[in-house]
Amino acid sequence: MIKEKEKFNFIETGKKVLAIESDAIKVLKDRLDSSFAAACEACFECTGKIIVMGIGKSGHIADKLAATLASTGTPSFFVHPGEAGHGDLGMISNNDIVIALSNSGETEEIIDLLPALRSMEIKIIALTGNKNSKIANYSNIHIDVRVEEEACPLNLAPTASTTAALAMGDAIAVALLEKRGFSIEDFAKSHPGGSIGKRILLLVEDIMHTNDEIPIVFENETLAQGLIEMSQKALGMTTVVNKEGDLVGIFTDGDLRRKLEENVDIQKTLMHEVMTKDCLTAAPNTLAVKAIEMIQANKITSLAVTKGTKVIGALNIHDLFRAGVM
Repeated sequence: MIKEKEKFNFIETGKKVLAIESDAIKVLKDRLDSSFAAACEACFECTGKIIVMGIGKSGHIADKLAATLASTGTPSFFVHPGEAGHGDLGMISNNDIVIALSNSGETEEIIDLLPALRSMEIKIIALTGNKNSKIANYSNIHIDVRVEEEACPLNLAPTASTTAALAMGDAIAVALLEKRGFSIEDFAKSHPGGSIGKRILLLVEDIMHTNDEIPIVFENETLAQGLIEMSQKALGMTTVVNKEGDLVGIFTDGDLRRKLEENVDIQKTLMHEVMTKDCLTAAPNTLAVKAIEMIQANKITSLAVTKGTKVIGALNIHDLFRAGVM
């Protein structure tokens, strides 16, 4: 009888990998020195862009670092070293800085570019795992990101080393972010499609209902007519205007429930008799996040949008949900 194979313990392997990579980052913290400060200062003073390079797995980390820098206030982009040697070097100017990532420090495609970069008087910051490597020795500033071992049991696949490079890159990006005083508003401007961007940049006029979508009735129309308008526009309310078209009140689903409890005659009762006169309104240039605050603070579900005394839009809580600001 063949003995059943023992079940492989994925969890234990996962824990081992995380422990190795965690240790790699902890070591980096104790290794930070004046070279890190010099690299950050050089990037901060750079009048051009930060060009980040790497090959293979280091290339993926370099690409991510360039994206993080760019989105946090430091103009940056990734250049593939292989392509740079065939024309893309023209994307780099002498007021730029190059950050080169290479665990071995002996990446041929980067080494081949070093003389050209030096002739352009471009400052080179190297993140390598070998301080005696060609790239490290050729660079103006070297940051040591070596690791004792990879998480790969063969000690071959870049794992802990790429994690270390990624963490060091993040440390540089965040240090620059803080030095620049980069704000949440700045972040939103470079992330207009994200949730933070929407919360900071989106205005009421960007999401409000306009023209024929606005529920409007005259103050001398009956409650029955108001209910028809509310039903057709489906915003849970209707604005009420006078004969000049000025906003004089609002009538909501909540108002309707209260009036029905009073047994009002919807065919005889006029809108000005049941509307809320001192209603809350928003200007079209009100930030959507401020509209949320108004709705929540006043325990309502909708707002009339006005310009002066005229109704130019309508907004309810579902519009804010759909816009991704709630």
